[in-house]
Amino acid sequence: MNRAEKASLQLQAVSVLGMLKESRTYDELADLTGLPAGDLNRYVNGHVLPGTERARKVIGGVGHDTLAAELDARTSLDPEGYVDNSKIVFAQPFLDLIAPVVAESFEFERPDVVLTAATDGITLAAAMARYFDARCAYAKKSKETAIEEFIEARDRLDSGIELTYYLPASALSASDTVLVVDDLIRSGETQELLLDIADGAGARVGGVFALIAAGDEGIERARMRTDAPVGALSYLE
Repeated sequence: MNRAEKASLQLQAVSVLGMLKESRTYDELADLTGLPAGDLNRYVNGHVLPGTERARKVIGGVGHDTLAAELDARTSLDPEGYVDNSKIVFAQPFLDLIAPVVAESFEFERPDVVLTAATDGITLAAAMARYFDARCAYAKKSKETAIEEFIEARDRLDSGIELTYYLPASALSASDTVLVVDDLIRSGETQELLLDIADGAGARVGGVFALIAAGDEGIERARMRTDAPVGALSYLE
């Protein structure tokens, strides 16, 4: 880990601790993290940064569990089983906290490009791309009129509807490692098309991630397509 990566890890740990402190006393935060209350006070107030091992513990352990619980609290289902995650995809500061926790927890290969589908996955992709210092690319269901070359992926769904996504060819190359992300994975059809786009460019897949997995079908479908890590922060039955 170089100096910049170490500093980024430490600062992200402080951000996670600051979020936890909003609803807890320092003694409660100490019980949760196993770290001394006095040290936590100094971290949260910016007097000193936690060491690398403490920062990893906060982000990879407490951070993951707490953010998953926060994600569940911000997600709701309507009577027909549709997921409302608008309190997440419109909350950029929250997504910015999720990115380092996801990176530590799932061990995705560091991407050159974070790829998603328009539109709800864009804010998550932006947060992940910013954390990894990667490019952000999103596929659309229609072609941009000013662009001549596209990577295209098409599939006929079980419903009989044909779904097509287009990505400008200049957004992805064979030398790139791609992290596929989305806010929600249910059937896995969208993720499969994004993987098709990565394959069409000859790019390497470094991982597949969704904030929420509604059931296991989509996760398992993605795992059948790639040997890279596949996962979600929260699972809905």
